[in-house]
Amino acid sequence: MSFDFSWMAWTWPTVIFFVVIACLLLGMGVWEYARPGGAPKVGLLRFETTRGDRLFISLLGSAFIHLGWLGLVDASLWWATGLSVIYAILVFRFV
Repeated sequence: MSFDFSWMAWTWPTVIFFVVIACLLLGMGVWEYARPGGAPKVGLLRFETTRGDRLFISLLGSAFIHLGWLGLVDASLWWATGLSVIYAILVFRFV
């Protein structure tokens, strides 16, 4: 059986994107194994969030940051990535 992925646009940025997502999920799994529970906390949104919730909020917000960047700004997409990392740090810290 042979898999033909020629129809997909597998560029290096696409591969890096999926590898980073996989590493984030793996890292969260290791973190949960090392320190189970992750005590939910109440942050700026005023409802309990767990580590997984904050990761999801970070990923969703980063997607919107990148889409907005692509639609509104002509600068390099790496700036949006840097902004997304800062956003994720703030979400994990304050949400």
